[in-house]
Amino acid sequence: MDVQERIKQQVTSSPVVLYMKGTPQFPQCGFSGAAVQILKACGAQNVVTVDVLSDPEIREGIKAYANWPTIPQLYVNGEFVGGADIMREMYQQGELQKMLENSAA
Repeated sequence: MDVQERIKQQVTSSPVVLYMKGTPQFPQCGFSGAAVQILKACGAQNVVTVDVLSDPEIREGIKAYANWPTIPQLYVNGEFVGGADIMREMYQQGELQKMLENSAA
């Protein structure tokens, strides 16, 4: 299975998937840490995280998958939402909370 197929399988097998550097307990960059905090603040449950540092294929492949050059990347219901900045804006406007509530429904 090629890397794009693996990514597609990951983002469609769980309602909320966060590609990040490190783990939620030990984020390896500030943006990944911020993304985790935003999801926590939204009360997001059952978030699947993928540590791109432990899988170089995924690390490169995810950038092509969403045509988005940076990590973290958030997917909700298989759709690319954005990185830390977009997550922060959506959170401040209340959009991210609604999206996450709908994903759990």
